[in-house]
Amino acid sequence: MNKYPFRLICDEQQESINPDILAKRPFLEVDTSFAAEAKRFIPGTRLETAINTAIAVGMPLLITGEPGTGKTQTAYYAAYKLGIEPVIHFQVKSDSTAKDLLYHFDTVRYFHDAHLPKPDAVLDKKNYIEKRALWEAMESEHPRVVLIDEIDKAPRDFPNDLLLELDQMAFTITETGETITIRDKKQYPLIFITSNSEHRLPEPFLRRCVYHHIRFDEELLKKVLEKRKDEFAQLSGGFIELASKRFWELRRQDCRKKPATGEFLVWLRVLILVRETNSEEMLKNKLQGNLADLPSLGTLLKDRQDMEDLER
Repeated sequence: MNKYPFRLICDEQQESINPDILAKRPFLEVDTSFAAEAKRFIPGTRLETAINTAIAVGMPLLITGEPGTGKTQTAYYAAYKLGIEPVIHFQVKSDSTAKDLLYHFDTVRYFHDAHLPKPDAVLDKKNYIEKRALWEAMESEHPRVVLIDEIDKAPRDFPNDLLLELDQMAFTITETGETITIRDKKQYPLIFITSNSEHRLPEPFLRRCVYHHIRFDEELLKKVLEKRKDEFAQLSGGFIELASKRFWELRRQDCRKKPATGEFLVWLRVLILVRETNSEEMLKNKLQGNLADLPSLGTLLKDRQDMEDLER
């Protein structure tokens, strides 16, 4: 990493600094994309078994777990291991419909063109249709990984409206009446579905999935750190062990949002930067103090009430 002055903003500054220093921010040098992180992802034996099972039986893999435990990353890991990147990533939103996963009909453009003064023109609705994630995967020359991310954000009808499509890999375009089917079962996509369990999914949908819940434990975190020891080489083994101990103490608190792998890795990256202005011994003293006084606590806790409870 470039030499980066961690304290860019502080009371002692008498005048503004050169904004060019922002180009040296460490996160700019680290590729934290899902595709890059897939190469260092540690799924654990149980998750590996669930992935292999879903692939073998041709069913979607539904993954739940705390935020930051690697649900989304699982799909990218599978695509990397199987050599079928990139992942076709569909991010579910609160207004998503099942059709959004299949195709998009440009209604606005169609009606605009229909009202143009061209009496002899015959509009072909096929020209106003855009292929979306599942359709794209169905037409691929090789199996693709399709990620339906955070399905619990969608309206309740969303998973129910996908039952036939996920079962048969076929759907009908309402606007044209055309039926789209997968050309060859050998190209059957690998479907990964994540959920934060904000609400229970319908029983008929669950019946069509292989299910796995990612359990976050100390052994898995140790394996993650071992895989990334080059990234945290600037911190001694004793320091990382102490940081891990305080992290688990924090998780044992009655928090609304417990920190997980994602938060812990970010915290260690920040501690490396803080080490530029504090010795490792000084940081160890801070780590051994009150949990509420942990350095850069805002990278671990993301809830105001959790912060206040910890201070009390």
